[in-house]
Amino acid sequence: MTKALFIVDVQNDFTEGGALGVAGGDAVAEGITRYLGAHAAEYALIVASRDWHDADGDNGGHFAAGEPDFVDTWPVHCVAGTAGAEYDPGLDMTAITHHLKKGQGVPAYSLFEGVTDEGETVAQLLEAHGVIDVDVVGLATDYCVRASAFDAIDHGRHVRVFTDLIAGVAEASSAATLAELAHAGAELVDSGV
Repeated sequence: MTKALFIVDVQNDFTEGGALGVAGGDAVAEGITRYLGAHAAEYALIVASRDWHDADGDNGGHFAAGEPDFVDTWPVHCVAGTAGAEYDPGLDMTAITHHLKKGQGVPAYSLFEGVTDEGETVAQLLEAHGVIDVDVVGLATDYCVRASAFDAIDHGRHVRVFTDLIAGVAEASSAATLAELAHAGAELVDSGV
């Protein structure tokens, strides 16, 4: 097996009712759980990332001091140790092999910016397991899914994005993201679940 599944930021603050909830977030969590139930054994690695921001300070300007611009500054979200930072309850974590935390004191969008509790990066994990193919699911299409998929391409991996297992902040920017990813060589596919 030379495949990895990236599960990007399927957290309470990014699903319905969260600080930055996206429409369809809970459905994405449940869909990923169904997909894992049928396909987890096909992957050498199943890596899940979470925003894990510091409670103190603005996390390198990531948290807005006043009104957020929703481009570079955001409302407080995914603070370490809070319910908002936890995985959505619809996501079954049983099959996940590695958990990454990102944005610890700094802005971070890509799963490649995260580390395990043991200090491993996803780039190190991919190399250690000889992973060539990466499938990407999660939240949000136009931000952290986008950054993670592009970084996987930049790291020389063949990338598939499961379009039925992602949800974005805005329809236009999500559509633009998928077009950009396809142009960069990513395959846009349906998971079949």
